[in-house]
Amino acid sequence: MALEVLELHHHAVRMPLGKVAAMGAFYGEVLGLDTDQGRWEIPGIAGYFLDMGNDCQIHLLGSDGPSPYSQGPGRDPVENHVALAVRDIAAAEAELRRLGVDHWKLDNVAAPELMQLFLRDPVGNLIELHQIGRCRCKRSDRVFADAKAAEGAAPTPARD
Repeated sequence: MALEVLELHHHAVRMPLGKVAAMGAFYGEVLGLDTDQGRWEIPGIAGYFLDMGNDCQIHLLGSDGPSPYSQGPGRDPVENHVALAVRDIAAAEAELRRLGVDHWKLDNVAAPELMQLFLRDPVGNLIELHQIGRCRCKRSDRVFADAKAAEGAAPTPARD
């Protein structure tokens, strides 16, 4: 059985910390993308979430060297990647295990109650999977994230 991928949510672009402002200005002023003002503060990762007209985002992620969320060589979620939504993240993780697909996960980093799974395709492209309705990627799905923020919920602090 294959994973049940429902939607494209975002494409992440890594940038050096010294280029964060220039990248934000370029994507806003040149490409005309709006900044998601409700972006969660991700400890140790400067950047922007930019809204696209098709209800997806581009995430600009600033980090010099391995991010605070890196789990070793080749396992840094701040690398360039594409993020896809699945119906049930626990079922997706079980299926990855069943298929013997190497992956790793992060919990509650970008938003409360957001588990992210990361895997690589056969040529090394990084893919993120997360459960639909638990992120800010789509304007139409921000109700959950905004409600959590209103409750005072925040992502889990970065580990040393």
